[in-house]
Amino acid sequence: MPPQTQNQNHLLAVLPEDVRERLFANMELVPLSLGQVLQESGTPLRYVYFPTTAIVSLLYILEGGGSAEIAVIGNEGMVGVQVFMGGATMPNRAVVRNAGHAYRTGQDAFIREFERSGGRRSGALQHLLLRYTQALLTQMAQTAVCNRHHSVDQQLRRWLLLSLDRLPGNELVMTQELIANALGVRREGVTAAAGKLQNAGLIHYSRGRIEVLDRPRLEAEACECYGVVRKEFDRLFPEVIAK
Repeated sequence: MPPQTQNQNHLLAVLPEDVRERLFANMELVPLSLGQVLQESGTPLRYVYFPTTAIVSLLYILEGGGSAEIAVIGNEGMVGVQVFMGGATMPNRAVVRNAGHAYRTGQDAFIREFERSGGRRSGALQHLLLRYTQALLTQMAQTAVCNRHHSVDQQLRRWLLLSLDRLPGNELVMTQELIANALGVRREGVTAAAGKLQNAGLIHYSRGRIEVLDRPRLEAEACECYGVVRKEFDRLFPEVIAK
């Protein structure tokens, strides 16, 4: 496994050095396994996580047991915005859907830095994370629009592209059942949609592994929802693009 560095998480990478050093004094690199639950609905979060190679899915779980993904978080962001937004809990579950690593820190240490005042860099973490929260809200809203108005084929394209943006390569380890749970559709719908993409030469799917073969075409044929989310992130974080 290649060495993990703080710069693999885009938020940590663009923080001023003094802020990053104070955060890392209380951080640890931890492995996140597939299916690991980082947060249950309505339960206070003990840690905030900054993924480097893992991807975390925010899922809304219905009373009947069904689920739908409302956002995906990877190396562009963090898990735990409720800690600094003042709400303490969220009505969703945070589950690891691509195994990997993340830096984590206890919420008390994190809040001390978030609320730190004085000095030339005062407010740097606040400003960065409030912009990230806006980008996350955009993703949640666009996911709701996509799930309501677009076909399973289009939803799968959006889902694949958002995943690729958070991974170092073009391959995802993901079963059709997990994809169906994320999209909130029947497994048969995912099977049909994945089959169309494979027949079109866009992906290769085998034994729980999806390899994207033609990303430019996949992006060109995706619905507008992926582009809206990507453009908003790029607008809010020009310093990430410049790195």
